[in-house]
Amino acid sequence: MTTGSPSPSRRPSLPGEGESKDLIPTRESLLSRLKDWEDRESWQDFFDTYWKLIYGMALKAGLSDAEAQEIVQETVISVARKIEGFRYDPAVCSFKSWMLQLTRWRIINQLKKRQREDGQRERFPKESDGTPVLDKIADPAGFDLEAIWEEEWQKNLLAEGLERVKRQVDPEQFQIFDLYCLEHWPAQKVASTLRVGLGRVYLAKHRVGRLLKKEIRRLEAKIL
Repeated sequence: MTTGSPSPSRRPSLPGEGESKDLIPTRESLLSRLKDWEDRESWQDFFDTYWKLIYGMALKAGLSDAEAQEIVQETVISVARKIEGFRYDPAVCSFKSWMLQLTRWRIINQLKKRQREDGQRERFPKESDGTPVLDKIADPAGFDLEAIWEEEWQKNLLAEGLERVKRQVDPEQFQIFDLYCLEHWPAQKVASTLRVGLGRVYLAKHRVGRLLKKEIRRLEAKIL
């Protein structure tokens, strides 16, 4: 790369705009590769893995589509600038928590920018210890960004788990599970609509549900 930071060559497909990769928890090997700015493949892997998580969090924090896209770009660039100094130690700070902080700072800065543009200027000087007051205040606009991040993280885990299970079971069985457990249709409605017995509905719930829990546990075990 000539700029010294990752610059995705294309705008990612946003929700509803086409297919996109599901979240795959970052492995330590990928973190190591990210320290090489010239490793475009690893950076694209990272971008495809995390952009939906960052974008979804920004939207739920009240930002617009354009602002959320900007948050994604700024956060990825921030990772590029700081990844060399990141040391993976789950006992101290997981990569998940580190990413949360980087994204949180970007979102708060954007909300502050809005306040300034609305004429509601507020100063956030540094404390005597050098820590920005920004880091010590509550999330603005009443948003619990940590809770939003966790919600988006779990949503992406579920999406990836469902995608993996979908490849393991019969299409009809997955459709039954989808309608009964995800869409919350009554069991009788599922049975009559798909023309299957109630026993098939309950069996699909049990079998697919068990596989889904297993896949999510596997994914969680790989999260840094």
